[in-house]
Amino acid sequence: MTYRAPINDMLLALNHGAGLQAAVKAGHYGDFDADITAAVLEEAGKFAGDVLAPLNRVGDEHGIKLEGGKVTTAPGWPDAYQRWIAAGWNAVSGPEAFGGQGLPLAINAACTEIWSASNIAFGLCPLLTLSAIEALDAHGSDALKKIYLEKLVSGQWTGTMQLTEPQAGSDVGALRTRAERAADGSYRIKGTKIFITYGDHDMTDNIVHFVLARLPDAPAGTKGISLFLVPKFLVNADGSLGARNDIYPSGVEHKLGIHASPTCTMTMGDKGGAIGYLIGEENRGMLCMFTMMNQARLAVGLEGVGIADRAYQQALAFAQERRQGRAIGSKGDGSDPIIAHPDIKRMLMQMRTLTAAARTICYATAVALDVSVRARDVGVRAAAAARGALLTPIAKAFATDIGNEVAYLGVQVHGGMGFIEETGAAQHSRDARITSIYEGTNGIQSIDLLTRKLGADGGASVFALLGELDGIVTRVERSNDPAFGTTGIKLREALGALDRTSKWLLERVASKPNDALAGATPYLRLFGATLGGCMLAEEALAAREAGDGERYIAVARFFAENVSVQAPSLERTVTDSAEAVNGADAVLLA
Repeated sequence: MTYRAPINDMLLALNHGAGLQAAVKAGHYGDFDADITAAVLEEAGKFAGDVLAPLNRVGDEHGIKLEGGKVTTAPGWPDAYQRWIAAGWNAVSGPEAFGGQGLPLAINAACTEIWSASNIAFGLCPLLTLSAIEALDAHGSDALKKIYLEKLVSGQWTGTMQLTEPQAGSDVGALRTRAERAADGSYRIKGTKIFITYGDHDMTDNIVHFVLARLPDAPAGTKGISLFLVPKFLVNADGSLGARNDIYPSGVEHKLGIHASPTCTMTMGDKGGAIGYLIGEENRGMLCMFTMMNQARLAVGLEGVGIADRAYQQALAFAQERRQGRAIGSKGDGSDPIIAHPDIKRMLMQMRTLTAAARTICYATAVALDVSVRARDVGVRAAAAARGALLTPIAKAFATDIGNEVAYLGVQVHGGMGFIEETGAAQHSRDARITSIYEGTNGIQSIDLLTRKLGADGGASVFALLGELDGIVTRVERSNDPAFGTTGIKLREALGALDRTSKWLLERVASKPNDALAGATPYLRLFGATLGGCMLAEEALAAREAGDGERYIAVARFFAENVSVQAPSLERTVTDSAEAVNGADAVLLA
């Protein structure tokens, strides 16, 4: 089946659940005209459905090839990319000074969901280019911006992010790639990087690599890492492309999923060293790279949302057509569509509501990041920055976990046909798997939430958010609308569990850190289950006021009564199981 962007669901999530409408009314978006949002998403949906979605299966079947030091992408890929940049999609949120449209990150976040849903392997390329733009714009010299930024913003050139080495994955401080100073102010980079997404391809005539490396006199660990811009082709003074730089794809990975996205081993130094240019300051590369990584983490969360929605749409269509068995109370003569069976309804609603919650959490993260740079008031910007920092690990980990769970359910709804590649359900599950691993595993996101974000200012950001969620729950309770069922009760219980668990962890992370770390992952899930439930309730209330509440109240109710209801159990997992986790050496090291 093809893909159709769920524009109404996306607009409700963006404007109400994520708070874009309120932020615009408060003046935090300056002169941004929010009325264009629907038009942008409609056009993005058309492009995705007409151009990208038809290539999803093609890319999965054909994959990529490395021959003679060059990567060839799947049939149709280069043409689709040229149509992409011609339509201006790469420049949606790019800085206007360098040819971008300057639209809010929140709008681009919704577009990112659409690209990921229609063709996640294709969407990965501009995802990383956006991160490169952010790093260069924030930390690059004026000279480098003049040469590279406009081409990156337009999409004429693409960007990569190069951290990982065979011995240095999550432990970035262990990297061995070396940088040496040259007399002309540039650097010579030597080393090998692995797992580099779109490290080479045939869609553009240049690729701008952002490479972490260590100078000879650098301190050990992450404090001694610098970031360098390393182009595939050097750029002449007149802006034309010059000599080939000493950076080449020496291998490509054969992966479980996202087959059409080249994942390369990149080698530098076989011909004297790749010429690189410093981004930011020497030994301050991690600061610059985190600008890229945080942007990428939100985008990966949106990949989870996109692939979940694609899997849901396909499963729903299949369930409406596939006939098996007789439903209880059926009056027909033959078998019924499987959607008539309660367990199929349950799985489909699980898919729908998990996707909706993850979507809104990701959009809310984007809105917070927008306000942190767009608001006029310094205090508002600071509070929004703290909110964005808090939500980023939740958006990345919760949404990608949901992407995997929903894709899994999609296969289950298809039954035996889901295990057959021809239906496409299996591809969604395979493609989704990497999202919970790259750009920082979800375990690392949980640790970040616990040790850095919860602990910031004694938990001020967390408890400020809980206060806002309390207001939403109160509105549900006071609505007295029977359609909500026990939504208010379940959300109140979840909110209490999250509040108590946050306070327990705040105390333990200082006094017994291993006890706190043992509960990091269930804590993030508890946070997502509570936050997502409250945000869906906020959307349902807004839809109800607009006279379209029935569908969205049903979504909020199902999530509260089937997902948020797990919060007290997750609380007990966090607070009661630390000894069981930390005492597991008797089994694991026996």
